[in-house]
Amino acid sequence: MTLTEKDSQYLWHPYTQHKTAQTPIAITKGEGALLWDENSKEYIDAIASWWVNPFGHSNRFIADAVYKQLTTLEHVLFGGFTHEPAVKVAEKLMEILPANQQKIFFSDNGSTSVEVAIKVALQYFFNKGEKRTTIIAFENAFHGDTFAAMAASGISFYTQAFQGMFIDVVRIPVPVKGEEQASFDALKKVIQQYNCAGFIFEPLVQGAAGMVMYEAEALNELIQICAANNVLTIADEVMTGFGKTGKTFAMDYVEQKPDMMCLSKALTGGTIPMAITTFTQEIFEAFYDDDINKALFHGHTFTANPTGCAAALASFELLQTPEMQANLVRVNASHLAFQEHIKNHSKVTTTRVLGTIFALEIKKENEESYYGTMRTKLYNFFIENGIILRPVGNIVYILPPYIITDEQLQKVYEVVENALEII
Repeated sequence: MTLTEKDSQYLWHPYTQHKTAQTPIAITKGEGALLWDENSKEYIDAIASWWVNPFGHSNRFIADAVYKQLTTLEHVLFGGFTHEPAVKVAEKLMEILPANQQKIFFSDNGSTSVEVAIKVALQYFFNKGEKRTTIIAFENAFHGDTFAAMAASGISFYTQAFQGMFIDVVRIPVPVKGEEQASFDALKKVIQQYNCAGFIFEPLVQGAAGMVMYEAEALNELIQICAANNVLTIADEVMTGFGKTGKTFAMDYVEQKPDMMCLSKALTGGTIPMAITTFTQEIFEAFYDDDINKALFHGHTFTANPTGCAAALASFELLQTPEMQANLVRVNASHLAFQEHIKNHSKVTTTRVLGTIFALEIKKENEESYYGTMRTKLYNFFIENGIILRPVGNIVYILPPYIITDEQLQKVYEVVENALEII
C-alpha cells in the first residue's frame, strides 16, 4: 500500500470533510522552500506550511540545536522545576518583545496560547474581586480551536456546532481603511454596555479571514480606548510574529502596547510545537498572593519543553541575522513589484501587501464560500503546477519561507497569474 492508501485507512485530517476531499499528498522530504511527494514531484511551499517554517524545511542550524539539546536534556517537568533553555528563551524574548512584556508562560500551540490569555484576562478581575465576563473580538477573527479561542473566533463554520456553549464574546468591526470610526464607536459602545475583561485581536492582519489588513494607527486608537476603560488587550501574534509583517512583531508598528501577547507557529522555526503567552508585570502581580486559589491553574505536560526551547533559541538567532533581515526586505520588494504588475488585472478586485504577506482578491459573480468551488479549482490548479497555496474563498495569499529564492518566487507569481485565466 502507498502512504496515501495507508493514510486513508487510519488518519483523520484537520479541516477536512473526508467524504468529499481529495486524497492527501504524501510528502516524503523537504529542503528550503521545497517539498517532494512520494512520487518525487516537487512543490514550492508558498505558505510556509501554515506559516510556521520561515527559515525553510530541514534547516540544519535548527536541527543541530535540537540534536544537541536532545543529547543533554530532552524534557523535564516544569512544575516545581526549571532549566537553562527556558530561562534563555525568556531572556532573549525580553530583548525583542515590547518593553512592557515582563513575564512569559509556556504552552504547546497557538490555540492554547490564546486560551491562556483569555483565562488570565477573566481571572485577573476575579482575583481583584470584580466580575467581568465578556471578551471583545473582531468580526471574522480566528484565534484557534480550543474552547475560549474558538469562542473568540468569528468564522461561523468553525464554531456553529458549539453555539450556546461559549464564554461571552461581543464583536466589533475591523477598522479597515475608511471604516475606522465605526470600529472605534463600536468598541466604546460595547465597553459601556457589557462588563468587558479583555479585547483580543490579530494585529494588522487577519490571517484566516483572507489576510484582511488595517493600519497601525487604528489599532493604536482601539488599544487607547481599552486602556482608558481598564479593559485588558491581547495581541494574537501567532500568525504575525517573528518577521512576517516586516518587523519582528506586528505590534512593533503600534505605539500603544498590549497587556498580553500570544506567540506560536514560527516560534520554533516550524520544528516542534510550542507556544508562549507574555504578560505585563501588573497582570502577573494580580496572581501573586498568599491565597493559592489566586494562582493560574493552567498547564501542559510539555510546558517549556527543553528541546522546543532549543529550537526557539536557534530560530531567534536566525531571524536576527543580517542575511535573514535582508530576506524580509527582498521578499517584500518582490511582493510589491508583483502587486504593481497584477493589481489592474481585469479579474482582480484588490491586492494588499505587508512584509512577507501578499494577497489578492479575485472578482466573483456570486458569493464564494470559504471552501467553495472557486477555492477548490484554484487549489487544484496550484497543486498541479507544483505550488502549495491554500486560497480562502476567492482570496489567494502568498506567505513564503523567508529563504525562498527569487526564481521560486517568480514561479509562484507566474502560476498565480495563470490561475486567473481558469476562473
